[in-house]
Amino acid sequence: MSNPLHDFDSSHLPASHSLIAGVDEVGRGPLAGPVVAAAVIFFPQAPRLPVQDSKQLSPKMRQKLFHQIIRCSFVGIGMVDETMIDQINIYQATRVAMKKALLSLNQIPDLVLIDGNMQLDISLTQKAIVKGDTKSASIAAASIIAKVFRDEWMERLDQVYPGYGFAKHKGYPTPEHLASLKVLGPSQAHRRSFAPVRAFFQETLR
Repeated sequence: MSNPLHDFDSSHLPASHSLIAGVDEVGRGPLAGPVVAAAVIFFPQAPRLPVQDSKQLSPKMRQKLFHQIIRCSFVGIGMVDETMIDQINIYQATRVAMKKALLSLNQIPDLVLIDGNMQLDISLTQKAIVKGDTKSASIAAASIIAKVFRDEWMERLDQVYPGYGFAKHKGYPTPEHLASLKVLGPSQAHRRSFAPVRAFFQETLR
């Protein structure tokens, strides 16, 4: 099956038997919950799945591809929770999550393709690809894994902290979420360093 995203990865292979790991993250913008990163190395003989940027896929298609990717690749997941995000900031937390995802792989890649302009402190050859989830099959696959994993995590948080609508908006600052935040105040899952959440505490101190 022809897919320009797979062709992009093939063009970056250092040698015929090399392995590429694509890395992407989900959850930099939400007011609550973790940031999640995934790393994906397709098996050498894996089928060319119709992967693309997870944001362009329906939830049903993401779920289908999630299971297909799991079956034909090495997958690593890294997560940094809201407490650590508040301590080290979201940019550094994203780098930590990506590094965790790579370190959790049970195969060492020859090349790491990273979505965006991130550079990781790892002793692996790496290349940052701006808008990589629209160009690289392995990065797109990582975006799907991270998105499905995080969405399911937020659905579980919705049961722990009802009333905020986490299952619906996944922690992003929608009007519904901001309204519930004003009424209920922040939960333990909220990122206190993010402006709308921080504003609540500033108001209560007045």
